[in-house]
Amino acid sequence: MRRVVYWALDVETSGLNPRRDQILAVGMVPVRGGAVRCREAFYSLVRPPSPAVVPLWGLKAHHIRPVELRGAPPLAEVLREVDRRLRGGALLVHHAAVDVAFLRRAYRALGWPWPAPRVVDTARLLERLARRRALLEPYRAPPPLDLAGARAYLGLPPYPQHHALVDALATAELFLALQARLGEA
Repeated sequence: MRRVVYWALDVETSGLNPRRDQILAVGMVPVRGGAVRCREAFYSLVRPPSPAVVPLWGLKAHHIRPVELRGAPPLAEVLREVDRRLRGGALLVHHAAVDVAFLRRAYRALGWPWPAPRVVDTARLLERLARRRALLEPYRAPPPLDLAGARAYLGLPPYPQHHALVDALATAELFLALQARLGEA
């Protein structure tokens, strides 16, 4: 497992429906050789096809200003960078279903084939750890499955939330902590 490059990824979106909502930002941080490689991180805002499709509350939640999106690269340009990284490793996501659904939809919208990377979901790894611990400590409360709660449960420091790069970094660190406790990936 040490040879695999895990690309911790987070996308910030204008909502939770991949059919209707837009990707606003993408953050990726590699985990290689048991270490987070911050110098190789990638972050970009994404210019939506129309400013009208992004509700103001979505921008506020992610601390993104409309002027920043107007100057951002289009989805195809950002996805080229994501694709280059995904083809070189596994995808590492906390609660993978939503982020992967948005990525698959974006690939489809551009007419690109989905690279079908191996997907590692840190929320599922946390559930696996909880099941193991329940055998030894049946009365212990299960861990929270949100990213901030999961990090706190494992003694990791808090980070600001709802920023794609920071959340990707938080996921990468969570993965390493889970890997150390589970002894696997």
